[in-house]
Amino acid sequence: MELGIRDVRKEFNQYPALHGVSLDIRPGELIALLGPSGSGKTTLLRLIAGLDFPTSGQILFGDEDASNKTVQERNVGFVFQHYALFRHMNVADNIGFGLKVRPGASRPAKAEIRRRASELLDLVQLSGLEKRYPAQLSGGQRQRVALARALAIEPKILLLDEPFGALDAQVRRELRRWLREIHDTTGHTTVFVTHDQEEALELADRVVVMSQGRIEQVGTADEVYDQPNSPFVYGFIGESSSLPVRVANGELWLADRAIGLGAQDVPDGDAILYFRPQEIELLDGCGGCIAGTVAASRRVAGSRRVELKIGGQREQVEIELPVGHPAAQQSRVAFRPRRYKVFPAKAT
Repeated sequence: MELGIRDVRKEFNQYPALHGVSLDIRPGELIALLGPSGSGKTTLLRLIAGLDFPTSGQILFGDEDASNKTVQERNVGFVFQHYALFRHMNVADNIGFGLKVRPGASRPAKAEIRRRASELLDLVQLSGLEKRYPAQLSGGQRQRVALARALAIEPKILLLDEPFGALDAQVRRELRRWLREIHDTTGHTTVFVTHDQEEALELADRVVVMSQGRIEQVGTADEVYDQPNSPFVYGFIGESSSLPVRVANGELWLADRAIGLGAQDVPDGDAILYFRPQEIELLDGCGGCIAGTVAASRRVAGSRRVELKIGGQREQVEIELPVGHPAAQQSRVAFRPRRYKVFPAKAT
């Protein structure tokens, strides 16, 4: 099912939660809505589901305007962070619930509901647990049941709201891989909300980065990580360091020194240089580089993070070095970013 969001605005008591959002989602695509709290991602998901309605704009399911249709009319599958399973029902009954409550004419026979529940238990790798109750399951197993229940109604769109937010890190990683496999098997058009960038980058066909009720960028994991189009996206996706600089004749200057980096597409004036801490090269000395004094050094997994004070200790950046690299112990370090992006200061 193709999903179209057309200039959607949503206000709560005249406070705008979404500002004219537009987005096209292709049939069978897995889309992540990614952003910090208050960015509008959950509001957009609720509008797609029919749990709320837009102040203006359209939500299209294929060519059909679904903006004012109810949840039931839209036939969406919804998976919540906290499972929302019925505690008094066993696993099989939870999965079949959406089919059992359909109006008489569209309700499958009991035998068909049992068959469908059994088929989905196989799909989510919980065969043999159909008689258990939610309290007898782990968190990861409950979320698998919640997904099976959402799939049982054969939804037009599958929606997931922070589906792994209540689980520990190891279980989250396992279920991410599993969800991608399930999606590839079933082919449902899927939209999921997360504030976890690692989750979004690993799972999604495309990532929709949101901030303050607007879409900042839409792209593949590689596009939003390697080609961020705004200071917000650069700072939010992955780790980054930033440094105030000045652009003059296509060159970057730090105070009164050129630092050996170009910025041909940025107008002259104050700007901000962004780079990833791991994407730097160390220099023995330089006539054009960034140099700083080591303020702190700490071990981070398989690398070492070094905090450098730059420019008379007014600014501070982080760079990443191999564990045991001698530069981490030196008082002064010179480096240059291998990849970077420059934005005019007013754009921040």
